Amino acid sequence: MLLKRILVAVALLPIGLFIIVQGGVLYTAFIALVLALAAWEFVRLFRAGGYQPASVLVIAAVVAFTIERSLDGFTSAPLIISLFILASMSYHLYCYERGREQAATDFGITLAGAFYIGWLGAYLVSLRELPDGMWWVLTVLPAVWIADSGAYFIGRTWGRHKMTPRLSPKKSWEGYIAGIASGALGGALLAYAWGWLGGDAIAVTPLRGAILGFTLGVLTILGDLGESMIKRQVGVKDSSNLLPGHGGVFDRIDSWLWAGVIGYYLVLWLF
Repeated sequence: MLLKRILVAVALLPIGLFIIVQGGVLYTAFIALVLALAAWEFVRLFRAGGYQPASVLVIAAVVAFTIERSLDGFTSAPLIISLFILASMSYHLYCYERGREQAATDFGITLAGAFYIGWLGAYLVSLRELPDGMWWVLTVLPAVWIADSGAYFIGRTWGRHKMTPRLSPKKSWEGYIAGIASGALGGALLAYAWGWLGGDAIAVTPLRGAILGFTLGVLTILGDLGESMIKRQVGVKDSSNLLPGHGGVFDRIDSWLWAGVIGYYLVLWLF
């Protein structure tokens, strides 16, 4: 299992780096594709639990949020959100009239999928659009991966005190603390490397990288636990099997959904 995860990561890493560096339409299209796949898996999970969210509406909203964020930031967001809510209610009213007794619950899940994956996920585009956005993305996303890896390896070796027995029994407080330290150290080292490559002109400094990595290490675990809650409620192990050894796309980006928005506002407000 670990070998498969490493091989898939090694295969995807150069592609991801190329797309992040290129930015623009290619980056937006890639993020839209990744989020659309995660949205499909989100719907699939709840359908396994007996619910019937509107898959087409969720995926369409996710893609629309992502593209709109690239085209004009947040300007058109109120219109797109309003149209999506109205369309979703109309669809689930129709479903109820046709005999679907849980249509109101389905309506809530449809909204949740679009906003949790689409609205939050689109911040990965917003982060890339900031000044020095390429460097910020190359700090935020790897810092999360480093924090996750530190938590996994330290927790597996020395973890003794369970952190969330119901949500994720294998997670420990020792691993969590190690993840925070790893994220801070990783963020600082990444920022130092990018400063060496990009020169003094870029805003990513080791101190700012450490602050980002520390904050992400503290908070992004909640994205992982959030998906675990959904999967445990519906009784499914992985969101899909699209990525051998990793599960599904949603399994891989659950922490990134938090990282994009947290990183964006940290950079915007603090730096």
